Amino acid sequence: MSQRPYSIETLLNIMAQLRDPNTGCPWDQKQDWQSIVPYTIEETYELADAINQAIEQADFSEVKLELGDVLFQVVFYAQFAKEQGDFDFADVVDGICEKLIRRHPHVFTEQAFNDEAAIKANWEAEKAKERANKAQSSNLSVLDDVPLALPALSRAQKLQKRCASVGFDWPDVAPVIDKVEEELVEVKQAIAENNQQDIAEEIGDLLFSCVNLARACDFDAEDLLRSANQKFTRRFQGVEAQARDSGKKLENMSLTEMDVLWDKVKENYKN
Repeated sequence: MSQRPYSIETLLNIMAQLRDPNTGCPWDQKQDWQSIVPYTIEETYELADAINQAIEQADFSEVKLELGDVLFQVVFYAQFAKEQGDFDFADVVDGICEKLIRRHPHVFTEQAFNDEAAIKANWEAEKAKERANKAQSSNLSVLDDVPLALPALSRAQKLQKRCASVGFDWPDVAPVIDKVEEELVEVKQAIAENNQQDIAEEIGDLLFSCVNLARACDFDAEDLLRSANQKFTRRFQGVEAQARDSGKKLENMSLTEMDVLWDKVKENYKN
């Protein structure tokens, strides 16, 4: 295999040149820790979308490009830290390598676990030790370092998972379903009473319970809703296509007519 023209060292050098105070790019020069956070979030979502599309289309070429964009975000932050004298990219690599080796003793040492559940328990125990080591106070909560910037569904699942790690969890899925049904009843009651504040709060509780149901069934709520969004998009676009084929516009159709098209699209997907 011929040697590739570029390497991680090349990328690090490009980043340093972009940030050079005399000869760098004016846009890159003025960025700071906070200013590129929105770009990091955006690039991460674009990567997730590219992966989902790649799985559907069996073409991962776009994933390669999006991974590069996410990697550039890491390099950007590492450059900030290097300029401040805090750490550099090599320290980032060193840190993640040390953590992965420590969290996988069954792979990198002679330690053995009986099953996947024991491996997972060890992983969570190591994470708990890390959180404890970060604590500056004996009043540390297991929820203290769950990032506020996470998407709401992901943060809800993370909060629930943390609570489950200390035993605050339902024993199986049945009571979780009961809780979802209970929250739905409370939503209906709030709507019947026409109390907007209560309606909003109860719908939030219902969503939180649905996240718990996804977790209890070993699914990621964010992934499930993302898939549901994609399915709805495909089906609605199918409705639009059928309307166009019949020479009609959706805005001129009744809901009953659109429901007929919707059912046809659903049936086509089943077949």
